[in-house]
Amino acid sequence: MASSVRVTIDAPRRSNTIEFLPISVASSACDCHFSRCPSKTLISFRPSTNLRLSFLDGSKGMRIYNGRFEIRYNSPGIFTRTLVARADANLIGDEDPIEVIKDHGSSEVNAELKKQQKSSQLSKRVVFGLGIGITAGGVVLTGGWVFSVALAAVIFIGSREYFELVRSRGIASGMTPPPRYVSRVCSVICALMPLFTLYKGQIDVSVASAAFVVAMALLLQRGNPRFSQLSSTIFGLFYCGYLPSFWVKLRCRLVAPALNSGVGATWPIFLGGQAHWTVGLVATLISISSIIAADTVAFAGGKAFGRIPLTSISPKKTWEGAIAGLAGCIATSVLLSKIFSWPASMISAIGFGLLNFFASLFGDLLESMIKRDAGVKDSGSLIPGHGGILDRVDSYVFTGALAYAYVRNLLPLYGV
Repeated sequence: MASSVRVTIDAPRRSNTIEFLPISVASSACDCHFSRCPSKTLISFRPSTNLRLSFLDGSKGMRIYNGRFEIRYNSPGIFTRTLVARADANLIGDEDPIEVIKDHGSSEVNAELKKQQKSSQLSKRVVFGLGIGITAGGVVLTGGWVFSVALAAVIFIGSREYFELVRSRGIASGMTPPPRYVSRVCSVICALMPLFTLYKGQIDVSVASAAFVVAMALLLQRGNPRFSQLSSTIFGLFYCGYLPSFWVKLRCRLVAPALNSGVGATWPIFLGGQAHWTVGLVATLISISSIIAADTVAFAGGKAFGRIPLTSISPKKTWEGAIAGLAGCIATSVLLSKIFSWPASMISAIGFGLLNFFASLFGDLLESMIKRDAGVKDSGSLIPGHGGILDRVDSYVFTGALAYAYVRNLLPLYGV
């Protein structure tokens, strides 16, 4: 894909001054292999000027010397994106400027470049996705303080991304964002919520108290307090802190043993034995695995069969992909229920899969709506190939709360 050429001109010092030679570039950068690259034409209106033309891409390349001119290129790679021209200051006069003209690359080469870029992005997504999945699996299996502290770290980063989205040009142009000190305090409060949940078992009073303190800080601030500041801040406490804390309730507070689990029977005693496999652990593993399956199958189904857009909020989502994701989510829930022998009822397993799918879908759509209003593609750039933390955990925000309510209130004896 053609990109704008950047030209840098420098010259050695002469009498404590630096003079720059005017250069004009009449092209866009050409990305191509050397064997296919069209000719580069250097038109000099002043033969006495000692000009060096370099094509750089940040890696080692071969060089071609032609009198006073030098061209660098990468023989096995791609021609450069940066054009750098240098001229000797002692030869600069008042003559006419030099014009550098570089031809455009062929469409075939541009297509090859796009293919390589997509392949590189896919490789990053796979590598970092596997790393995140393995790490998350270990954290879920460990549970306790490890799980809660890891969740607190994710919540803190995600809340920072949320408040940056609120302050972005797309959203801030239509509403007044909260002051930075308020958003930072809210991020800390959100990060503490899963720890309070682990220690106290519930955080309803703590969340209400935190919301009251934040509201008073906004109302008593200097200037003209706005309702948009209050609404975006209170929603941030709910969205980034309160809802994700239900994962701690699901994983760490449902301690009834999953006695029929075959996996638990073979679990090493030094790692906790069968007692380690609680209803909370099994429910968390099934819920997370179902969400991953739903996202993966929906993406594949949408790519292969997607025709009808699901919603204008996320134009790339299709009804065909959503149906495929639903089927994958239910199938994963039923399969894992057989492996873990939980929940005991097939209908309960299917219902758990349905709940996980719709909770993850609407969590994804909600974050897409926020990003659309903010005018950004990703919530951040922390994870190469994936975007920000919110881009990876948006499907899990509502799921933990609904999964906990389903197991705690709707399944008799917690589904055992």
